[in-house]
Amino acid sequence: TPELMALRAARLLESGQYVNLGIGMPTLVSDFIPADVTLHAENGLLGYGPLAASGGEDQGDLDLYNASSQLVTLQAGASFFHSADAFAMVRGGHVDSVILGGFQVASNGDLANWKAPHMSAGSVGGAMDLAVGTRMLIVVMSHTTKNGESKLLSACTYPLTARACVSWVVTNLALIQVTSLGFALKELAPGVTLDEVQRATAAPLHVAEDLKEMEF
Repeated sequence: TPELMALRAARLLESGQYVNLGIGMPTLVSDFIPADVTLHAENGLLGYGPLAASGGEDQGDLDLYNASSQLVTLQAGASFFHSADAFAMVRGGHVDSVILGGFQVASNGDLANWKAPHMSAGSVGGAMDLAVGTRMLIVVMSHTTKNGESKLLSACTYPLTARACVSWVVTNLALIQVTSLGFALKELAPGVTLDEVQRATAAPLHVAEDLKEMEF
């Protein structure tokens, strides 16, 4: 499920990191972050927490929202600043990890996540800054398109967001690390077989010697 994918991505984060979550499934990660991880948003918010409740008295402050315009809660010590300052933090290398969605990831770590052939328009937005400025980029996405086409390729065919930037890919089928040798399969989602992952991956896939099933 998207929630379990978000949980597995959250467990890749390290203690004390500053982390930015992109639009879509990555925003779910805020519900699973460790207490000592600080979330950064390019709209000028540092130190937000889980998503606000969807209704009732605790539904949240309408001025506090994430990249997907979902209402969020604040952690103790949260701060606000101009969006230009938020991007200065990213471009200055102060955001340790970024979690983004993706349309395609190439085996060398190239990312395409802003424009696909079926889209009449698109904008790369802040994704290119985030992808280039961070130390670790995690992509959370489905392993294939709705038509069954692989999103893990030897080379992207969609317009690139950034080159050689992806460190990890979390999909509904597997956890994959991008290495100097290409895609390395580290974990299988519960109930998923190695053959299923290999058939759904268009690029060569190196299977880790310690391949295991994801634990939640």
